[in-house]
Amino acid sequence: MKWNELTIHTTEEAVEMITNFLHEAGAGGVTIEEHVDNSKPRDTSLGQWFEIPPNDIPEGEAKILGYFPEGIALDEVAEQIKQRVEELREYDIDPGQPVYSVREVDEDDWANNWKQYFKPLKVSDRLTIKPTWEDYTPQSDQEQIIELDPGMAFGTGTHPTTSLCLRTLEGVIQPGDEVIDVGTGSGILAIGACRLGASRVLALDLDPVAVSSAAENTRLNGLEDRIQVVESDLLSVLKQGVNTPLSVKLPVRVVVANILAEIILLFIEDVYEALESGGIYIASGIYKNKEQAVQDALLAAGFEITQTAREEDWVAFVARKR
Repeated sequence: MKWNELTIHTTEEAVEMITNFLHEAGAGGVTIEEHVDNSKPRDTSLGQWFEIPPNDIPEGEAKILGYFPEGIALDEVAEQIKQRVEELREYDIDPGQPVYSVREVDEDDWANNWKQYFKPLKVSDRLTIKPTWEDYTPQSDQEQIIELDPGMAFGTGTHPTTSLCLRTLEGVIQPGDEVIDVGTGSGILAIGACRLGASRVLALDLDPVAVSSAAENTRLNGLEDRIQVVESDLLSVLKQGVNTPLSVKLPVRVVVANILAEIILLFIEDVYEALESGGIYIASGIYKNKEQAVQDALLAAGFEITQTAREEDWVAFVARKR
């Protein structure tokens, strides 16, 4: 099968929003290429594997490739995407000077080639992410395996925001915790929370593709009885009038959200209401230029920030409900 490939050269800061634009425009798949420099020292303290080849993408920039089926009016799609990318500047998200290109490709050229670079990844002392197509033997009885096939959903554990969340969850989760994962993507954080001892997780996402992916990964990990995946616009499913029986009992002890800062700012008060007294909110996906804004909003809502974690240009907050 032939596909139309729309390539956008932009900034790392704008990757998640533009990726979402492509999915909403009908992309059958999206791949992301970011700057790789294998001469840069890598943290291998946990035995991480780094096999991604270097490329010529400048540091701080990225290349996003969206794949659209034959017959789609790609010129119209590209124009729509361009307009939405330019609107990001109004929200203080810098897409740089985007460059767009289009070409026709075979499905095999993109659908599975990326898998050769996704290897088992030990992200913390206890958590290792294992692609479903890779063989891996745990190195100790304490090592917990997350089986993952992200498909078209965001979340492989290789992005700094995801690894930040998983490591932070390891220091927060207590046996028997009930957790809400907002913007679950592939379901990786929900699965990680269960592997760390959570009894039940409510995994929420607005994107039907993500909901399907998270449900499948939940099944692959044998956690259907502990993870409930629900399509929801942020925490709207918790509000009165939404007829969806929930597996967790409110208020919960932990809420985790690995999404853009601009979205985090929209529902901080809702998170506060969903948490029990002393409950923990892990907010990640925050680019460094939004750190102060999110911090101020958390404090204004009544949270106490107990930890600030950083990886590369990304920030995660651990905030406790007073």
